[in-house]
Amino acid sequence: MTKPTRRGRERAATDKEIRQIARKLLVEHGPEAVTLRAIARELGITAPALYRYYVSRDDLVEHLRLDVIADLGTELAAEGEAMADEGALQLFAICRGFRRWALTHTREFTLVFASPTGGVGSAASSVATLKRVTEPFGRIFLVAAGEVLANHELATPPEEDVPAELREDLAAYRGELLSVIHSAGLNIPAEKLDLGTTYLMIQFWARLYGHVTLEVFGNYPIPVSNPDALFDAMLADLAREIGLSLAATR
Repeated sequence: MTKPTRRGRERAATDKEIRQIARKLLVEHGPEAVTLRAIARELGITAPALYRYYVSRDDLVEHLRLDVIADLGTELAAEGEAMADEGALQLFAICRGFRRWALTHTREFTLVFASPTGGVGSAASSVATLKRVTEPFGRIFLVAAGEVLANHELATPPEEDVPAELREDLAAYRGELLSVIHSAGLNIPAEKLDLGTTYLMIQFWARLYGHVTLEVFGNYPIPVSNPDALFDAMLADLAREIGLSLAATR
């Protein structure tokens, strides 16, 4: 393996410093503070010099987003490690871990999960969603869901109950889900992940994401004195609706 040159090492060190400063600006001041001019000022260089590393602010924001997603994936992987053989427990531990991370990393959550395209970054990839199933967070969530699917008989809607307008989209997404689940070593027959199950998984994510987003931004419709209880009740409802024992969520 060829060793990196001195210039290569210096470039890598500068690139790392750029991203560290970008992360610091994000955490301290929010996504809007992440600008090439602000980073250049922190580094003591001119803003045009940064174009040797990133072609635009959107390019830098995308790399920052990937850094945040990687860190979230590492954190959530640790949540489920102690429950590797308990699919339902693992899935709900990951859900709780996602909420905890979002509440303690609100600026990162805003950048990755709540910044509209054209706002923080105009690139189409400036918002992370579960459609990006190969990224660490999506992969961890979906593999845990696959474990549940493999080891439990779930109450899934029949395919005829799936809105006709959604079937084409769900069919395309189903192929990506199967690829991720199979790559993790889970042997789930394709017919078990039908359109009804895919529809259920999308609804599960939408309710989890929606609840966490409301809480992060303080948008509950009423004052809630015990948000932990409200979140746990939502998870218990999800478990019950898909046919899991309530004990599996604890």
